[in-house]
Amino acid sequence: MSRFLIAAVVAAGILAGAAVAHQMLRQRATEVPGLERATLYQEPRPLPGFSLVDQDGARFGPSRLRGRWSFLFFGFVNCPDICPATLATLAAARNSLDELPADARPGVTLVSVDPGRDTPAILGRYVSHFDRSFQGVTGSPAEIDALARNLGVAVLVGASDDTGNYPVDHSAAIFLVDPQGRVAALFSAPHDAAVIARDFRRIVEADG
Repeated sequence: MSRFLIAAVVAAGILAGAAVAHQMLRQRATEVPGLERATLYQEPRPLPGFSLVDQDGARFGPSRLRGRWSFLFFGFVNCPDICPATLATLAAARNSLDELPADARPGVTLVSVDPGRDTPAILGRYVSHFDRSFQGVTGSPAEIDALARNLGVAVLVGASDDTGNYPVDHSAAIFLVDPQGRVAALFSAPHDAAVIARDFRRIVEADG
């Protein structure tokens, strides 16, 4: 029982830390008329330095998120529900923006919170099922944990069962990164493709 109690305390601590981080970001939020779900930060937050690897084995750092608007989401390939649903939603949202020039449509990057199982090749096959333009990135647990903590993303890896499988609980927020590589807005769950697309348009228009 003590093991379960310790796990519960750890989980509560992670979730509390994520809640505090998100609350601090919301306190710095500003309003854009008409936003339905997104929280737009008054001062976009620069991403911290990090070094990950994309599905092609190439280095993926903050510079890869500059030059265009991008959605950033934390998840993993073996996720049974939240991750595939969110990626499908982001694919639908992106498709609804198909009248925009290709370089004006947002990119989508999935950061794996399960680097032990999510190799670059596995991630590449997974994200391509939703949209061939999607990127999947992985890396060392330390790099991923640091990035997740900086953004207030809660991640809790559970114990393995008899087959070696284990659950990974994580926050379902989607981050909008601006062309300067800064976190500009947060989309909290539940997610809706049409709402995400409409809020994206409003944020981009307000940015000028």
